[in-house]
Amino acid sequence: MRTGKELFNTLLVELNEMGLPGMSATLDEMYRSPRFLELDPLTAIANLVEPEYQKKMNKRILSRLRSAHLRGCPQELSNCVDSGDREYLPRGITGTLSTLDFIDSGLNVCILGPSDSGKSYLAKAIGIEACNTYKVEYHHCETLLEEMVALKATDYSKYQKRMKKTCGAALLILDDFLLHTITDEREVKVLFEILEKRCEINLSTIICSQREPASWSSMILNDEVSSNAIMKRATRHYTVVIKPLNNG
Repeated sequence: MRTGKELFNTLLVELNEMGLPGMSATLDEMYRSPRFLELDPLTAIANLVEPEYQKKMNKRILSRLRSAHLRGCPQELSNCVDSGDREYLPRGITGTLSTLDFIDSGLNVCILGPSDSGKSYLAKAIGIEACNTYKVEYHHCETLLEEMVALKATDYSKYQKRMKKTCGAALLILDDFLLHTITDEREVKVLFEILEKRCEINLSTIICSQREPASWSSMILNDEVSSNAIMKRATRHYTVVIKPLNNG
């Protein structure tokens, strides 16, 4: 059985051959430390594994951020607190949402407020935080619906795959919801299908809108039945209102 320096060199080679150069470098550094022989076995293993684990987790998080279209976004949840510029109602709601427990529970969030009030900032900040643990998708609602309708008309197989991916994300964020009137019945059907499927399997959706839910019917083909069905699913749990403060 190999021991000492021979075993050490063999381990370095094997770690590199397994595609773990970071772990190999860590082992080399540990072995050369004067206190190496003082480490208990579990501590030595932990010191060896932790850097490689963190590297892989960081890579996974970056991949989630990229897939969610949130990579490079600077939003931070710590900035989403009541201030002289705005307040979040009901009080304490951003603290509640920052735990991300609503995702585990499959609850939806509707974020309301006027233009530039911070709706997108809050939604993106939640999405970025969620990427540490969950698969997230962020979309401008109008763009998503247009893309889905076009895909459904040209390649139904790809449409089904895209729908499965969007409906399967642990958190879906639909920004600029009803920024403009939806006049295409196909877009209404796609929107309802997304929200309905996600509700059926208890997956969370965040919707950001400038408009009060009571006015949604006039923005959805003036169709009260469709708008009520969509509103019921979008606002069934948490509703956050961001209120800009005029200090002038």
